[in-house]
Amino acid sequence: MIRVEQVTTDEQYQKALAIRTEVFIVEQQVPEELEVDEYEQVATHVVAYDESGEAVAAGRILPYGDGVGKMQRIAVLKNARTGGYGTAIMNKLENLGRELGYTQFVLEAQIHAEGFYKKLGYETVSPEPFLEAGILHVKMVKNA
Repeated sequence: MIRVEQVTTDEQYQKALAIRTEVFIVEQQVPEELEVDEYEQVATHVVAYDESGEAVAAGRILPYGDGVGKMQRIAVLKNARTGGYGTAIMNKLENLGRELGYTQFVLEAQIHAEGFYKKLGYETVSPEPFLEAGILHVKMVKNA
């Protein structure tokens, strides 16, 4: 059973940061100053836990224009990547986004994850891939 919670405590936030650090900074070599940014306090964060209660995935959504929520920092620890945690994180973020009044979601997906987001109903809208933190990405959107 996957449990996904909205982050409401510093302890939960630190777990989210630890997951992001492992996936983005350690694994993908994203510079720390790009990973932890000025939107940390503005964003709504979530954390997913496995059946043993360990935090294994995280993500955030933030305001991105009128009625638009931007999904960011979707990260799943390597040993949990086939367990449905990414989908659970996205479902929770989309539900929170609808509660916040968003009618559309946008994200910048790493190329290798484009198929994952397509399965969740996102459509690629960038004419070609672009570099973000040294990694190829595409812009994707979905109506809420």
